[in-house]
Amino acid sequence: MNTPIVLTVIANDQPGIIETVSGVLNSHGGNWTQSSMSSLAGQFAGILLASVPAGVTGVCIDELRGLEERGLRIIVQTCEGHETGTGAGESQSFSMELVGNDRPGIVADVTRVLANHHVSVNTFETAIESASMAGGDLFRARANLLLPPGSDIEALESELEGFANDLMVDIRLER
Repeated sequence: MNTPIVLTVIANDQPGIIETVSGVLNSHGGNWTQSSMSSLAGQFAGILLASVPAGVTGVCIDELRGLEERGLRIIVQTCEGHETGTGAGESQSFSMELVGNDRPGIVADVTRVLANHHVSVNTFETAIESASMAGGDLFRARANLLLPPGSDIEALESELEGFANDLMVDIRLER
């Protein structure tokens, strides 16, 4: 039996971070199953899901936490009793893309609408890029979302469209 664990890794960006973490997991028979890693402002930031044999989970976690001596801050959360997969049941999955002029508060405004509709965010990626023709910056966001069973996706789409019109951004939802 294996125990799923979720790790958050933060460190000064340098070669070998992923190799170091994967080496510890591998040395305990663990399996790296899903991850998202980035370098942001000179910092490495990552989150990953791994599966570790139940008999060595504690030892593996201790060794992972011990990597702090090498400059890696690792937070570990065990997920015992949690089934792998989305656990979504009859949830409706959809993707959202947003593009508009950058301004403070876009993420807070969009996620407020999503939270009001009890939408779960599976992934959320953002970037700011130069709007060369218009001058200034463009904000881009992509998200994979889950709407709970029995929810009204049309109401969510309507509220997001109203939000998009008020902020002069383009939001596209795909089921």
